[in-house]
Amino acid sequence: MKLPQIRLTILSRLMIGYSIILILVIAMNVYTIVQIGQFNKVTQSISLTNNRMINQIEKLKDMFLSQIRYEKKYVITRDEAFYSGFLRLKSDCDQSFLEMISIADTAQIRDSLSRAKETYQTYQLLFDEEVKVLKAGQSYPQKWYTQEKETAASTVIAELDRSKAYTEQNTYEKIKTLYDSGANIRKMAGVMTGAFLIISLSLSLFINRTITNPIAMMMKKTREIAKGNFRSSLNLSSPPEIGNLAEALNLMCNKLQELDKMKTDFFSSVSHELRSPLSTIQIGVELLKADPEGTITENQKKLLTTLQKESKRVIEIVNSLLDLSKMEAGMMTYHFDKKDLVPLVEMAIQEIGPLVESKKINLEVKPVEKLPRVNMDSERILQVLRNLIGNAVKFTPENGQVKISARSIDEGVEVSVTDTGPGIRAEDLTTVFEKFRQVSPKESQIKGTGLGLAIAQHIITQHGGKIWAKSAFGNGSTFVFVLPA
Repeated sequence: MKLPQIRLTILSRLMIGYSIILILVIAMNVYTIVQIGQFNKVTQSISLTNNRMINQIEKLKDMFLSQIRYEKKYVITRDEAFYSGFLRLKSDCDQSFLEMISIADTAQIRDSLSRAKETYQTYQLLFDEEVKVLKAGQSYPQKWYTQEKETAASTVIAELDRSKAYTEQNTYEKIKTLYDSGANIRKMAGVMTGAFLIISLSLSLFINRTITNPIAMMMKKTREIAKGNFRSSLNLSSPPEIGNLAEALNLMCNKLQELDKMKTDFFSSVSHELRSPLSTIQIGVELLKADPEGTITENQKKLLTTLQKESKRVIEIVNSLLDLSKMEAGMMTYHFDKKDLVPLVEMAIQEIGPLVESKKINLEVKPVEKLPRVNMDSERILQVLRNLIGNAVKFTPENGQVKISARSIDEGVEVSVTDTGPGIRAEDLTTVFEKFRQVSPKESQIKGTGLGLAIAQHIITQHGGKIWAKSAFGNGSTFVFVLPA
């Protein structure tokens, strides 16, 4: 019996990956926190114990040496002031011994301090006995007392120096412990960093193979669809969400194939069933207008003229629809050749001349410097110029102004058409080149098919150029396109 294949969702895959990384991060943080705690403990021990111990030993030695000086001066002078100074320091020394023994963190230091304290107490007893004898005025073996006190004092100083040496050695060992711990942390950090990299790379490859690759394949398929390839061939091993999306994409391809066939059939029908009758109607109207016998009245002539214009306009709309459909389907044929752009600009201006004169528009053509020849389809570029200049004149009010300029730039040749019409709202600038999009304000009485700019964009793009619009609503518009030289 074949077991069903378990396919993890994208969320499950990401959660598993993130959980693994999170566990590693937590482990690293716990290890780091423990090591930092050890660092702090040792550092605090050095600061609060070792350094304090060394300072206390030096201070105690100074106090003890001062006591020896007071003791010798008292023996010689019998001045009570020196004896009082000796007793005051005795209290400080006793307190210092107690503090140092309490904070000592090794047996060596503690034993050495204890010996120093015992010897110090012996020194104190010797001097106390000597003081009693001196105050009683009795004779005593002064030389013996002096030798015994010097021996005790030397022993105290030696033990304090030994305690200091032990403390310094202990400090060195603690610093070495810190250094070793730092080295271990560096090693561990290197190991864990390597583990992080390996695991992260493995997770990235896993996610790339199971999520990114299928998405990339679907992106590739969408580009094929944009080029007109509607074959449904996506069969992906991927998470359920992406698999469902791929199935939806395949279903869409099937529908697009059907629509593409319907569109092809429709184009064929339009070109034969609609275009031909319209042409016949136009020819018939022209024949009626050219009646040699003069049996048509003036009103009938006006009506025929109107019919002629409207039939021509409908034919132009049908042609535009067919052109745009061919362009979108990638069926438009272009004939590229190196030619001069200036004659095309002049031809487009000449064709729009009657409308310019009727609206009394000031048409300004900036002096065109010598332009490089452009690899282009002349008929299609002329179609672009007709659309842009025609729109500018159409939307410019009477007595307005239209400026046309062409110049050479680094990218090739730039042509711009500027008008003083109503302009385009900022939110419409990004969609102005979409088909059936009207560039005029909603309140404007001037309407069009909304195909001219979409066709212009297709043509310029097929030439490897770019086209865009600039406008401040209420202050006219500028349409610019660039063709590579």
